[in-house]
Amino acid sequence: MTNPTPCLTIAGPTASGKSELAIQIAEQINGEIIGADAFQIYTGMGVLTAQISESERRGIPHHLVGCIDPTQNFDVATYLRLAREKIIEVRASGRMPILVGGTGLYIRAVLNGLTEGLPAADPILRAQLESEGMDCLVARLIALDPASKTAVDLQNPRRVIRALEVCLLTGRPFTSFRAPMESPSLPAGIWITRPREELNERIAIRTQHMLKTGAIEEIARLGNGLGFTAIRAIGLREIQDFLKNRISRSDLLETIKTKTRQYAKRQETWFKKEHCLLRNTPEAACATALDIASRRLRNTRG
Repeated sequence: MTNPTPCLTIAGPTASGKSELAIQIAEQINGEIIGADAFQIYTGMGVLTAQISESERRGIPHHLVGCIDPTQNFDVATYLRLAREKIIEVRASGRMPILVGGTGLYIRAVLNGLTEGLPAADPILRAQLESEGMDCLVARLIALDPASKTAVDLQNPRRVIRALEVCLLTGRPFTSFRAPMESPSLPAGIWITRPREELNERIAIRTQHMLKTGAIEEIARLGNGLGFTAIRAIGLREIQDFLKNRISRSDLLETIKTKTRQYAKRQETWFKKEHCLLRNTPEAACATALDIASRRLRNTRG
């Protein structure tokens, strides 16, 4: 299935300025924003995950941001159902849904749908896999599905465990379930690009601001019992270690900056395959996005 109603997609690596741009565009096209971030969707983690504040939203409605309890497990199928419901709801109100985020799997699911036939998670098998080291998991996955070397983010434990789980439950390579993506007749949106040095500087500034404005305190309030996805938010485990006096504040800062830079590189690699998104500098992104939104609306009405 493909997305039944038009939406505009604003994607980019972490700290690239997606949220600010999306607000600017939404004000011009009567839009509402639908989050596509695997961690911003949780409540109680607003500072850590750089959720845009109420004042920064300038009255633009935001959906699927800060709405899921972090103790709950959450997956792409659930996200897709909620996102489609919101897209249809926003379009029915006469406004333009704007999909905003950097979680590649979520955006791909909305734009291209999910492959049918994948088995549900097996809690017992998953618990067994979670107890194994990443090197072992990656080696097992590649042995069962060599194509996963390029198709799966092998640095993401959740993706590796899910792919291996599918292989073991079905006896088929995980990549055999992936349907080829159709070339879109119209661009779906934009991918914001920034020079690496500039992006790294933005990441450093945001990380410092995050630690100064309450990220440590909000993680202390969350406590234990977080869900499988929420616990993997960048900086969460590191803050927990800091609270237990296992690392210094300076080590905390540097570790989060390093992991965030690494994540941004993985996002760039993933989205290079998303040819429905036009790569744009921040300076050109707004005009391009407005043009795409206009063309998609005309195409739908025609």
